[in-house]
Amino acid sequence: MANVEGMKLIPPHNRFKGGMPKIGIRPTIDGRRRGVRESLEEQTMNMAKAVAKFLEENVRHYNGMPVECVIADTCIGGVAEAAQAAEKFAREGVGVSITVTPCWCYGSETMDMDPFIPKAIWGFNGTERPGAVYLAAVLAAHNQKGLPAFGIYGRDVQDAGDTTIPDDVKEKLLRFTKAALAVANMRGKSYLSMGGVSMGIAGSMVDPDFFESYLGMRVEYIDETEFIRRIEEGIYDKEEFERALRWVKANCKEGPDNNPPEMQVSREKKDKDWEMVIKMTMIARDLMVGNPKLAEMGFEEEALGHNAIVAGFQGQRQWTDHFPNGDFMETILNSSFDWNGIRQPYILATENDSLNGVAMLFGHLLTGTAQVFADVRTYWSPEAVKRVTGKELTGLAANGVIHLINSGSAALDGTGQQTKDGKPAIKPFWEVTPEEVARCLDATQFRYANLGYFRGGGFSTDFTTRGGMPVTMLRINIVKGLGPVLQLAEGYTVELPEDVHDVLDKRTDPTWPTTWFVPILTGKGAFKDVYTVMNSWGANHAAVCYGHIGAELITLASMLRIPVCMHNVSEDRIFRPSAWNAFGTNDLEGADYRACAAFGPLYGRK
Repeated sequence: MANVEGMKLIPPHNRFKGGMPKIGIRPTIDGRRRGVRESLEEQTMNMAKAVAKFLEENVRHYNGMPVECVIADTCIGGVAEAAQAAEKFAREGVGVSITVTPCWCYGSETMDMDPFIPKAIWGFNGTERPGAVYLAAVLAAHNQKGLPAFGIYGRDVQDAGDTTIPDDVKEKLLRFTKAALAVANMRGKSYLSMGGVSMGIAGSMVDPDFFESYLGMRVEYIDETEFIRRIEEGIYDKEEFERALRWVKANCKEGPDNNPPEMQVSREKKDKDWEMVIKMTMIARDLMVGNPKLAEMGFEEEALGHNAIVAGFQGQRQWTDHFPNGDFMETILNSSFDWNGIRQPYILATENDSLNGVAMLFGHLLTGTAQVFADVRTYWSPEAVKRVTGKELTGLAANGVIHLINSGSAALDGTGQQTKDGKPAIKPFWEVTPEEVARCLDATQFRYANLGYFRGGGFSTDFTTRGGMPVTMLRINIVKGLGPVLQLAEGYTVELPEDVHDVLDKRTDPTWPTTWFVPILTGKGAFKDVYTVMNSWGANHAAVCYGHIGAELITLASMLRIPVCMHNVSEDRIFRPSAWNAFGTNDLEGADYRACAAFGPLYGRK
């Protein structure tokens, strides 16, 4: 068993420059004095306090840190108090805005006018005072001014003195807040392109306009020769390297070398490859987020990093034809642990596929979990499986399966060896135990690279994901004339009988990690059957996130003005800004396209 003695959780912390965005709560009120406003002050402020308490108790940032709510100093009855709240929110670093009220207020005078901060309004459903009337009026003002906002209106009437938050309101508050925090946490960060275009893959043609206009991020670039410079000049923590090497030798077991005997390399070459891929891992991390240890060594510039919340490594082929591949580096950084302990994953895309990196980032920001990067490799129909194995698929796999497999860079959390309520899971890193780390490592072999693909050697990751996990497969694509689109498929991981798995796996590459995925079918459109899901996928890669997070992704996409071109989320779970209703209520997919086109990207450039 892997040696996890003494492995500790690295406490949640902020890796990046700048503070964590806060949630601003805006209690709005009827401005009429001499009895009206005075009668509502306590109820309105208590409503704000209840929302703040609920969110602080039920939401964490993606890095495990607690969220902080900031309530306006006074109820907002008009433009002067709205300006005071806006000044306080700017000073406090607020990145999410939630307005609450139990009563009528003056819509355009009390609304939040910041164009870049996601906004929601909860209008209390009570008959004593018309909170719902204000909700409708202020949403109309938002829509007319081109500042989309999410409307939250409870289904059931509450009594004026009821301070509870109904369950349906809680659900919308959580869905909005998680997505809005994702938006706020991306803003001002970087995508680090380590290398250039990999094998003509369009996603690695990194588009700075997309990152700037839609995500509020910048793109940073380095050449892969920077890795060689840092290795040859010793620009890495030598003490950490020795510790990492001991940990890898103790915990990362090698599997069989599948290369023909005449191509296999010496033990000395493999040991040198281990040393290099460990150094690559440390250097990629330092490039992303910096490392104060480097400043102590006299490398002050290198110590700063690129403030990169997500990165990609080109690898193939200019690197991998000569140097060890990036599989181990990508695997370990994407995982929830390494030789330093249990910690937040780093989001790193294989083949510098920046668009799949963004999909991985979306999943991580919404859940705090590690993400699995995969090729959408093969659809296996029941008939094809029967033909090549003689066996019939059953259970969830009865309609066929999609083989998600890549060259070995998937996070070790993707083994499914963590558990939640006794079932396989991928947990937020702050919930992962040392025993679960050991099980992930024990379920993984590191196979010497297929030298036909990777002439420079290296080690690929080999595991098979446990079945029974609810997961969401997702991807961003950019289409000329349309812009970015998001596609997603909620479904489950499945396990195939060992003899069936072996036959299918060996037809691809048994040195790589496999996830067997089955989407939830709706019987129509792209989800008519499993084949159509595969046939409708827009690129060769996908990210896989634990949990059915399709509704959260749809909400997030609407904030960024990215239409969703393919999903299997039921209509009752879809939550978008109220303005989307004006673009059509029967065809929600078409309305989403029209609304995103009309409003344009969040940060203002189409």
